[in-house]
Amino acid sequence: MTEYSEYKNNLLNHAKLLSEHGYFSAMMGTGGNVSVRIKGENVFAITPSGMPYKGLTSDDICILDFEKNQIEGAHAPSIESGMHIAIYKRRPDVNAIVHTHQNKASIFSVINRPIPALFDEVCMNIGEIVDVVPYAFSGSQELAENVAGKLDNNCHCYILQNHGVLCLGHTIEKACLSAELLERAATVYADALATGLKISTLPEETVTLFRQIRKEAQDKNEREK
Repeated sequence: MTEYSEYKNNLLNHAKLLSEHGYFSAMMGTGGNVSVRIKGENVFAITPSGMPYKGLTSDDICILDFEKNQIEGAHAPSIESGMHIAIYKRRPDVNAIVHTHQNKASIFSVINRPIPALFDEVCMNIGEIVDVVPYAFSGSQELAENVAGKLDNNCHCYILQNHGVLCLGHTIEKACLSAELLERAATVYADALATGLKISTLPEETVTLFRQIRKEAQDKNEREK
């Protein structure tokens, strides 16, 4: 047991849950990554690199500081650690990050198309748009910078061009909920686009209301840190 054990166990449970439900695309694969910010420190827990989720234990979870110095963990951390650091530094409201390769949302990573506001619950929780982050090689500083450049919209989901999806949350539960809500929206949007008919999006006044509600919640979360 260490001071970070609770964080590591919580991360592990949610990472395995996501894996079991296909959010990393391959049950035996090692794609995607999950992290949680340690409260009161410039430190975070993150899944290791190249290890299947099914066999992970809490001892395999890595603890890093914001300079990428490894504090705990016998294995190398995810190669996307720099991207997670960039998000934590830019978005103090975010305490958990889920990078998935979920199927329906990934469609939009290869057609390079954002997902607009379609449903009340999705807009309120995720934001008015799921924007596309320009492509850069996995684990590169360029990718981290491309992601950081999109974060000022204060939304909670982003599509990584030709790669996958980023889902953020004030807690890991919220980040996982974002992934679920995104998959629902992506499924409906992909099917709706296939009809060739006009897509109905939420009215602007509704989008504005949910934007304000989300901003007030983010401000409250930051004050409580």
